[in-house]
Amino acid sequence: MRSGMMVLLALCTSGLSLPASAQNARGVTDSEIKMGQTMPYTGPVTGFSTLGKGEVAYMKMINDQGGVNGRKINLISLDDGYVPPRTVEQTRRLVEQDGVALIFGSLGTATNTAIVRYLNERKIPQLFSRFGRL
Repeated sequence: MRSGMMVLLALCTSGLSLPASAQNARGVTDSEIKMGQTMPYTGPVTGFSTLGKGEVAYMKMINDQGGVNGRKINLISLDDGYVPPRTVEQTRRLVEQDGVALIFGSLGTATNTAIVRYLNERKIPQLFSRFGRL
């Protein structure tokens, strides 16, 4: 998992996908990188919720060590119950209300398929999404 996180951090700090000025980047300020995620904290596959909990804890560890180039990572992880309509609802909240820069590590083919078009239309990157059968 550490190598994947390093790639994420490199993307977030390289300027490759972000404008040069943090003020112009959605979900990115001089002090914060805001990321969103939906996970099945309830429902039929709650066993996979440990992935989301572990990622939230990992981001906290990064923040405790000073963040990324002085920016704290704010990973907002919401419960979608592994129900695609709820995934859409929670993703819309993350984008439209919370103003995330990207969606990170969401779980499941059905749930990710339900949001990919919405995210593409709004030019919100979807990083490290987990597709596949559960």
